[in-house]
Amino acid sequence: MTDPVSDRTKASETHAASPELEWRDGDMPYSSAFGDHFYCQTDGRLECGHVFLAGNGLPDRWQGQQDFLIGELGFGTGLNFCETWRQWRKLAPPGSTLHFMSFELYPMQAEEIDRALSHWSEIDSERQALAAAWPSRPEGVVSLKLDAHTRLTVVCGPALEGVRHARQSFDAWYLDGFAPSRNADMWSPELMQALHEKTVLNGTFATYAAAGFVRRNLQAAGFVVERRKGFAGKREMLCGVKPG
Repeated sequence: MTDPVSDRTKASETHAASPELEWRDGDMPYSSAFGDHFYCQTDGRLECGHVFLAGNGLPDRWQGQQDFLIGELGFGTGLNFCETWRQWRKLAPPGSTLHFMSFELYPMQAEEIDRALSHWSEIDSERQALAAAWPSRPEGVVSLKLDAHTRLTVVCGPALEGVRHARQSFDAWYLDGFAPSRNADMWSPELMQALHEKTVLNGTFATYAAAGFVRRNLQAAGFVVERRKGFAGKREMLCGVKPG
């Protein structure tokens, strides 16, 4: 698979200084900058399966594809990546490759990632591999080949700039920025339009967010949007497709 990050992005992109994390209820990270937790307080790993994997028709869509590229807004702790990688290793067709590319303004440190993910024994091996490979100074474009069939790229910087510089090849998107009411830039019309332009025909997205302006921005960009039952008692979530 060709590298979906442009040379200009590699050369120029940096990240802002990370705001201080708070740790609540033991090992649950909380962003003081956005006033929000990094993942669902009920069970972030199960939420990933319900919202991002199932919402994008995964793992079923992996069958019959040799290469699959997932884009994510907001890498955070790396939980979505680790759970996706775990399922990929169990269920993907032999010889296929996964490229997971995330856009993150404030990348965490390895020890913070390790602490935040230590809650789930199911992803112990993925957590350990990610924390061991994570650079001491995550900036620019972090590119990690974690095994023979799995590559992780984290573009550190504003999401809109990073997505616009990426090449058009994304099969699925995880839209997992902080809550729209707290981080409106991650759900802007401009960013939703950029996502649509960088998505393959019949490519999909999924998000826990269900705010009206998010749905309207996705529809205006050209996605067909569907409401589904949310996770852990949440009334709704959104998923959708770029029509072929």
